[in-house]
Amino acid sequence: MADDPLSNSTTTNKCQRAEGIQLQHGDCESESTAPLLLAPHESYRLSAAILPFLFPALGGLLYGYDIGATSGATISLKSSTFSGTTWYNLSSLQTGLAVSGSLYGALIGSILAFNIADFLGRRRELILSSVSYLIGALLTAAAPNFPIMVVGRFFYGIGIGLAMHAAPMYIAETAPSQIRGMLISLKEFFIVLGMLLGYIAGSLFVEVVSGWRYMYATSTPLCLIMGIGMCWLPASPRWLLLCAIQGKRNIMESKENATRCLCRLRGQASPDLVSEQVDLILDELSYVDQERQAGFSEIFQGKCLKAMIIGCGLVFFQQVTGQPSVLYYAATILQSAGFSGASDATRVSVLLGLLKLIMTGVAVLVVDRLGRRPLLIGGVSGIAVSLFLLSSYYTLLKDAPYVAVIALLLYVGCYQQLSFGPIGWLMISEVFPLRLRGRGLSIAVLVNFASNALVTFAFSPLEDLIGTGILFSAFGVIAVASLVFIFFIVPETKGLTLEEIEASL
Repeated sequence: MADDPLSNSTTTNKCQRAEGIQLQHGDCESESTAPLLLAPHESYRLSAAILPFLFPALGGLLYGYDIGATSGATISLKSSTFSGTTWYNLSSLQTGLAVSGSLYGALIGSILAFNIADFLGRRRELILSSVSYLIGALLTAAAPNFPIMVVGRFFYGIGIGLAMHAAPMYIAETAPSQIRGMLISLKEFFIVLGMLLGYIAGSLFVEVVSGWRYMYATSTPLCLIMGIGMCWLPASPRWLLLCAIQGKRNIMESKENATRCLCRLRGQASPDLVSEQVDLILDELSYVDQERQAGFSEIFQGKCLKAMIIGCGLVFFQQVTGQPSVLYYAATILQSAGFSGASDATRVSVLLGLLKLIMTGVAVLVVDRLGRRPLLIGGVSGIAVSLFLLSSYYTLLKDAPYVAVIALLLYVGCYQQLSFGPIGWLMISEVFPLRLRGRGLSIAVLVNFASNALVTFAFSPLEDLIGTGILFSAFGVIAVASLVFIFFIVPETKGLTLEEIEASL
């Protein structure tokens, strides 16, 4: 790399960009320790940024759909009237396995992502995710017995693990910096939109014989659209250039490919209009020492360790504050709160999903304006209050079902508008260094789905063992602990580029 003319021009560009900017150590000769230099705003067309966001975001929508559909499918599957099976009389253990089967698959998907993400690239990983989604949905919908259903849920979960790993990376690495935060937050909007569609499907089919099969089969067209769309989209220019400077690809050829990809992503016909941006990305990569390939031990050292603590801590608390239980078991909770009919519970779940969608839309508009930390602190405080309210309903206020409904609405509003919902995935896609982003993010996703699967699987058995009221009270105590973590550990990343965030860590 030292004799490459591109390296010489890159060094010259660094000095030119450093001119007039005060560096930490005074000049561009100390470039290994110099803070990141601010890049100019990128030129782009909004219409060109839509599809590179839309098709990866469908991976999140399919994840959300599974949450919403499973809420209704659990009721349908266990019904002697509407199950359409001879094995409807599921134990609490089997119910937990049916609900959390996709999450165990997501764990495997996250482990696969650790090893294949940097090799395949973000785009091909999303294509593989869509194939796994499709296989899982078809197997689940056509399952002749309980074990085959669990296998289908497992395959669908592999798609979830791959999609939730690759989608935020692809969006973060291809989106213009001016709207990156909004687009990553919009991915959460698509997850919630998927939940709403799943709740609607549950409401439509819950009183149809074998309705749970239709609930899961409805996702198959979206799997096909996602796969076809990702085949059409270009690769991430940052990933192409990272491979090149690490010696995996020819650097000049990769620069040409990255320029073509960036032209499509920005909606500009002439390569000359984006070649400066490609040079800038190469410049930034060399500033933060991306030439070396990532080693496993590096993930737990230095700034990546800091990023790991922040990212894994956020996704861990996101799950163990009861989020999977509230979402997957929403219809069941509403039944116990007085909405005795299956159709009544699923219709209220639709309203719950609609509230989540509205709150997420509000979050998208305010997250870059108000910042991450204030929203997290305010939202998690509301989550704690709502969980203690749910606990009080089940222990003291059983004659007041409106308390459970109010608590659910408060939980959903605080989770989606103010805290973990929009900000958790946004921050884990921001804080990891590019060279270690694929592996670091895969571990964060692994922690997310491991804690999600644990809470989802354990909810029914623990509910039988200690009671629903005590269980939600425990979630409330954990929410208070997460507030302490956010206050002392989580930084503010509002208004910073990916490279500036990396430099600040």
